[in-house]
Formats: sequence, structure tokens, C-alpha cells
Amino acid sequence: MIGCGGFGREVMPLVDKMINVNNDNKHEDEYVFVVEDHYEIKAQFINGVKVIRLSEFLSLDAERRYFNIAIGDSYARKRINENIPSNLAEPFTVFADSSVLFANSMIGNGAVFCNFTHVTSNADIGKFFHCNIYSYVAHDCVIGDYVTFAPGVMCNGRVVIEDHVYIGAGAIIKDGTEKPIVIGNGAVVGMGAVVTKSVLPGATVIGNPAKPINRRNAYIENGHKGIKI
Repeated sequence: MIGCGGFGREVMPLVDKMINVNNDNKHEDEYVFVVEDHYEIKAQFINGVKVIRLSEFLSLDAERRYFNIAIGDSYARKRINENIPSNLAEPFTVFADSSVLFANSMIGNGAVFCNFTHVTSNADIGKFFHCNIYSYVAHDCVIGDYVTFAPGVMCNGRVVIEDHVYIGAGAIIKDGTEKPIVIGNGAVVGMGAVVTKSVLPGATVIGNPAKPINRRNAYIENGHKGIKI
């Protein structure tokens, strides 16, 4: 597990359950916390799990190496993933035992589905998606790469979320009806926001209904012209 901060410490017990290793027979080299080489290792063990550097992980004497990235910064997730040679380690997806995934949805590599998360029908989700506790993705949603859902996000049907979007805790995204609601690349949806319209790339929206912090530059698509929110 790359990343041993708060989210990493939350995800590691899910990994423990996935690989079905009991505390009585756990071997420290079966799974480890990993930090990038330029960071100081402040503790050799965290919650009983060994902490090693990335270069050490990639040189371990193992038949196969697998990794996930439990780091909130989506751009850091991308950088780390792209810097790990595919012949040295492979990404794996973490599913909590209480998460629900319908078989007709597609999930990219390296995602994390925490406890009480749900993906319903015909969703298409990119790589290294973080779906935190009590969040869901409903039917016909398309979610890009390196997207983060904080706890309790409600993403209803026919929503398109582009790469590197962050959705804050308790946010609600309305179901797309005549056309999908689109959350643009790198946008941020604030905690508790209610999104009823598309959001431009890079914008930050807050409130109910959600509106951009800087309204002067906020537009939504409407055919061939922009309409100020």
C-alpha cells in the first residue's frame, strides 16, 4: 500500500481481509506500507505493518508485486502510478467486504471501494478511483481516472465525471435527464453541495444549488453558447 497517512491506515485493514491473512499467521513481508524515497520514514511499523521505501518495494525478492495508492492527492496518484514500471509491480483494486458492485459495471485498475459503497448498473469507472465510506455511483455514470469521492457522496444516474475531480463529503449530484450532468476535469465539488448543472473544468462549486466560487468566469454548456450561472 503506497501511502501510510490517514487514508492508507483506513484502507490497509481492507487489504488484510481481502488476502485472508489472520493476525495469528501474518507475515510482515506479505503486505507493507510504502513511501516514496524522498520522504522520511518516521516509524518502522504503523499499526503492526512494516514501512519501506518505494525502491525497496520494487526490488523485493517476490514472484509478483502488487500495489495500490492510498493518497488523497489525485495528481500524486497519477505520478506514482506512471513512475512504477509495469514489469515490476501491478496495480490491484481494493474492495471492502461490505461494498457492492454489480457485474455489468466496469472498474479500472487501482480503485479503492471502502465499506458500504455501492456501484449499480452500467457504470464505467476509470483507474485509481477512491470511493470513500457510504458513497455510491448509480446507473450509466462515467467516471474518469484519479477521481476522489469523500465520504457520503451520492452520484446519481447519467453523470459524467472527468479526470482528477474531487467530490466533497455529503455532496449530491443530480441525475442527468435530457443530457448527462458533466463535472469537468479537475473540478472540486464542496462538502454538502447539491449539483444540479454541469461544472466547468477546474471550477470549485459550493452550496445548494451548487454555484462556483468565482461566478464571473462560470459558464455551463448550452448548445453553442455559454450561459452565465
